[in-house]
Order: sequence, then C-alpha cells, then structure tokens
Amino acid sequence: MQPLKIGVLGFGGLGQAASRVLAPKREMIWVAAADKQGYAYNPEGLNPDECIQIYRDRGSLGHLEPGGVLAHDSIAELLARAPQVDGYFLALPNLPNTFMASVVRQFIASGWRGVLVDALKRTSALEQMLALRDELAEAGIAYMSGCGATPGLLTAAAAIAAQSYAEIHEVKITFGVGIANWDAYRATIREDIAHMSSYDVDTAMAMSDAEVEELLDRTDGKITLENMEHADDIMLELAGICPRDRVTVGGVVDTRNPKKPLSTNVRITGRTFEGKQSSHTFTLGDETSMAANVCGPAFGYLKAGIALHRRGLYGLYTAAEVMPQFVR
Repeated sequence: MQPLKIGVLGFGGLGQAASRVLAPKREMIWVAAADKQGYAYNPEGLNPDECIQIYRDRGSLGHLEPGGVLAHDSIAELLARAPQVDGYFLALPNLPNTFMASVVRQFIASGWRGVLVDALKRTSALEQMLALRDELAEAGIAYMSGCGATPGLLTAAAAIAAQSYAEIHEVKITFGVGIANWDAYRATIREDIAHMSSYDVDTAMAMSDAEVEELLDRTDGKITLENMEHADDIMLELAGICPRDRVTVGGVVDTRNPKKPLSTNVRITGRTFEGKQSSHTFTLGDETSMAANVCGPAFGYLKAGIALHRRGLYGLYTAAEVMPQFVR
C-alpha cells in the first residue's frame, strides 16, 4: 500500500517535533505543513531539517524553496492546493479557546474529506467539537479529538484499566513535563499559564513575552497546575467510564530543564465485582519527552481514524473510544 499522505498544521515546537516523528515512518509520508504566514507542500515528501531551518531563520515555511508559499490564509490556501492529503495533525495552540473549532469549520467548508486529529486540552474546547459532530459526519470527515498524551494516551490507559472494576471511584492524572526553555513551546506554555489559579485564557493571551519571562522568573521556571479543566473528564464520561467529577488532572511543567520534574501517570481506583477496592497505575517512562508522548499517539490515532474513514465511518471520536494503531 502507498504511504498515507499527512499534513501538520502549526509549526512551533510541537509541529516541528511531529515532522521528526514522521520522518522515519514507512506507512506515512509528511507532505504538507502550515504556519501563520505561509505553507509548504511537496507530494513527494518534505524534509524536516530543511523546513525547521527555514522556519527558524525566516519565520515561515512559506519561504521554503521549492514548495513554500507565503499566504494570508495559509490553511485555506493549503487545502485548495493539496486536496489529496489523507489526514492532518492539528498541532495548533487553542488560544483563544474557540480557535481549534474555527479551524475545523474551515475544513468542513472547504469540501475536503479525510481525517483530522488534535491534542487539545480543555473540556470546553472538546464540547465545541462535539457540537460539530453532525457537520463533520455530513462533510465526510473523521475527527479524532483529545489524542495527545493527556488527554489521549493516559485517557486511553484509564479506559482500559477501568475494565477491572464494577465501579470507578477516581481517575487521577498527574503529569510532569520538562523542556529546555519556554521559547521552544511558547503557545503550549501560554495554554498552561491559562490553567493557573488567577489566570485564564484571555489573561494568558494578553501577556507579553516579557511578562511571561517575569512570571517564570518568580516560579524558577516551573508552572504548577491543580484541578485543571481538562478534556480527560468529558472523554471518560462520554465513554461511560465514570462521571467527569471523579476525574482530576494536575502536574508540573519545568520550562528550564529537559528532565521531568515528576513522573507522569494515571491512577484508576475502583471497586471490583467482589466488592474489593483497588488501584491500577500506568506510568510513562521519564525518558520519553512531551513531544514523543503527544505526537506518537496522535499519529497512532490518525492511522486508526483513516481505517474508520475507509469504512465510511465519519464524525467525531475520542481517545477513550478508539484504540490507536502503531505506525511503522
């Protein structure tokens, strides 16, 4: 079979990591990418090193030669030029909170048919996607939502672990993220700041880079998050695992150290049919980076979504409903 032709929207830290994850794959070929100012398209495949270098040097993939195009509306123009792309990973920041849904509406309006996968975080963002479920189905799009690390990999682990129990009492997700510096993941860090107490999406968006630096100086580069609004809760509720108020998410992001400040895990506590209470814990290896734990599952879910799409199954699915497929 021919490799699946894949696009990546957004080319910050996560989008660049996605291009490197795709590079050695035999079942997928990276052919398209877009940023705010332009896009690049090559049906024979894009070179991650060349794309990352031109983005860092000149600020947009539109400057790539050949294949780059500077564009006012890069996503719309890319969709018009490359309708044969099988699927896209939306490596986009959801700031403002309505941004991801607005991008999805562009896909619906364009007439493109294929598979989309996101790694969005907020419950309210996923609720916006659920409102588009019927439109996605009518457009012939299979949309895989909440398919990164958390929500995503850890949500799926919770859904599997729940099978041991007659009732789930608690799902607790704790994450640790280490990156070399916040500048590499500006948008992701702003999303995390928006989850901090006394901050919200509008506040985080309005902060200048200097204000972000000042905040990180005060916290020694660490962002500590508790009881976050995180889409794991609605995903597990929709899957029938447990009510959303039994799901909690929190963790620590270290923006100045690539080493994780603590291990990432999900703990599922419940009652078995014999009446015993127990817990399962699934822990990610400390050596795996945020990029690996987000991009790997995202492409696994993209492959699963393409399998559904080829069977004529469209609409919206989450990481708690569908198993990802390993991409060779």
